[in-house]
Amino acid sequence: MSGNRILISSCALVIIIAFGCKPKKEDAALLRIAVAANMQYAIDELVAQFEKDSGYTCEVILGSSGKLFAQIKEGAPYDLFLSADMTYPEALHSNNLTLGPPSIYAYGALVLWTSETSLNPSMEVLQTDSVRHIALANPRTAPYGKAAMEVLDYYGLKTPLSNKLVFGESVGQTNQFISSGAADIGFTSEAVVVSREMKNKGRWILINKTAYAPMPQGVVIINGKMSKKQGAQDFYEYLFSKEGKDILQKFGYSVDE
Repeated sequence: MSGNRILISSCALVIIIAFGCKPKKEDAALLRIAVAANMQYAIDELVAQFEKDSGYTCEVILGSSGKLFAQIKEGAPYDLFLSADMTYPEALHSNNLTLGPPSIYAYGALVLWTSETSLNPSMEVLQTDSVRHIALANPRTAPYGKAAMEVLDYYGLKTPLSNKLVFGESVGQTNQFISSGAADIGFTSEAVVVSREMKNKGRWILINKTAYAPMPQGVVIINGKMSKKQGAQDFYEYLFSKEGKDILQKFGYSVDE
């Protein structure tokens, strides 16, 4: 893995996880990319290949789409924003904070995942006494959390299970709840459970896509230094290249052909 990764926690702390890469050139060659937490593992592979091919260094800032959106509105010095939905990128564009309108780079998929080997994930098991805590991302700021609430509503479980729900600030924190066993089971992105880091850890099922609205994920280039424009444009285009799409599909995302 390459680049620096920053994870935004529920306490609003910023944790910098260094992967041993230093800026290769002056600051103009350092791209700061704000990325929705469902892309936690996919972005590492995308960035590693992009850095290798382009000579740029990427600093990845992970968090819920809503939190990243708020930071960008407040002037955070990010060059690109990869959201888990289209609403936040479109809002930035409406506020003249982007170089152009957002584009859909992928479509996400929701899964139900448990690290407990004694549990078989299903909508039915959520209602049993063997499940005490169900993790999901905050639906107010995380599109995957919003989708999870849509699923519970679709199956008529939102009210019956309300006392079992525990909310992570983002998909990243939700994953921590599930993988650590702090929550018995939870909703997350397919891209997480198929990653090298999480593959074969516990059990998971894909959620029927009729139970929640489609999840187009949008990317925009943020208005900023002209010296960063070319690098940001290069990464933007890389997402839509065959190589970029192949990596996204490897992590369970659907892409437009």
